[in-house]
Amino acid sequence: MRVAVIDPFSGASGDMLLGAQVDAGLAVDELATRLATSLALEGYRLVAETVVRQGLRGTRVQVVVERDQPSRDWAEIRRLLNESALPPRVEERALAVFQRLAEAEARVHGVPVERVHFHEVGAVDSIVDIVGVVWGFELLGVEAIACGPLPMSRGWVETTHGRLPVPAPATAALLAEAAAPTVPVDIEAELVTPTGAALLVTLAHFQRPAFRPERVGYGFGARELPWPNALRLWIGETTSVPPEPEPAELLLQANLDDMNPQFVEPLVERLFAAGALDVYLTPIVMKRSRPAVEVSVICRASDRPWIEQVFFEHSTTFGVRAIALDRTKLERRIVSVATRWGEVAVKLKIHGGRVIDAVPEYRDCLAIHQATGVPIREVWDEAHRIAGAWIGRVLTDEAAESR
Repeated sequence: MRVAVIDPFSGASGDMLLGAQVDAGLAVDELATRLATSLALEGYRLVAETVVRQGLRGTRVQVVVERDQPSRDWAEIRRLLNESALPPRVEERALAVFQRLAEAEARVHGVPVERVHFHEVGAVDSIVDIVGVVWGFELLGVEAIACGPLPMSRGWVETTHGRLPVPAPATAALLAEAAAPTVPVDIEAELVTPTGAALLVTLAHFQRPAFRPERVGYGFGARELPWPNALRLWIGETTSVPPEPEPAELLLQANLDDMNPQFVEPLVERLFAAGALDVYLTPIVMKRSRPAVEVSVICRASDRPWIEQVFFEHSTTFGVRAIALDRTKLERRIVSVATRWGEVAVKLKIHGGRVIDAVPEYRDCLAIHQATGVPIREVWDEAHRIAGAWIGRVLTDEAAESR
């Protein structure tokens, strides 16, 4: 399994994670192009530069905002991502990051989650950071993410709510919720930002596996500290898989026989935003011959509390069934092919190190169809034909990096 192992020795933020990904081999120009063509955001540039601090070389990535940008609430960000042309997995995971952050902010400020208004995190730079980091791990072919202990500093941070203690209240809530391991650091500075915390508790596990490192990158933050203010990112292959204290995935189910069918669609959207890997509906007949729907969710065991919370808050159910799942997953990699009408991402299906199928991403084909009017089947067929050159190949590291 291809893994990313994060060493946040000087903290974590969205831009530090992006910088570490670029330093570890992510093509910043490719990421910038994909973000620009998938998100309805304007007035910014993604800039990467090599920096050396205290003798350590790494990469600093900045989202340079070229004009005034509005702050956004949770509903606006959800709509922005739902209406984007992002790959489904990137969209779902980015929504899950924002969902987790919105829930933390709601608890901290004592407001309903729907009324949470993001300020710093709702700005364009933070949106690009979060979506960029999620997409960056996909482009690097990462299948699992692990993270080491986070530094717990002290002091104060200036926010739109006024002066608040470090870690910022939302950061503290996120770390406490995930029972994230921390180490004390005697410095007055914000080392872990709410964006960094939300990304890590949503995407990563805080149990580092044995792995064989292939590359390492350093992503620098803006603040100057007595040590290199960077986050270290290892990319490699696991040599062993540590035992899970709980099943890796669960099937959660609820039967709904007294809910307005029109409310099922927003329920499904929220389940995906909370981290569901898949959601499907089954028509059933319950007692007294009532027609009903069984809502089934496949999710990571660590996301169970969030999925159940959505069920209880946004449906009429009084209970949720949980069934442990075990499945075999094939390796997959994302490559890009050039059609006559534009770039299309293609998912390679890999078994035993050999590519056995190549499937164009629907969202990319749809975006080209909408922009050009070319029938979507023609776009898909051409992308599939070009990608067919991968089928049968043994995917070495060099082949993967040439995508």
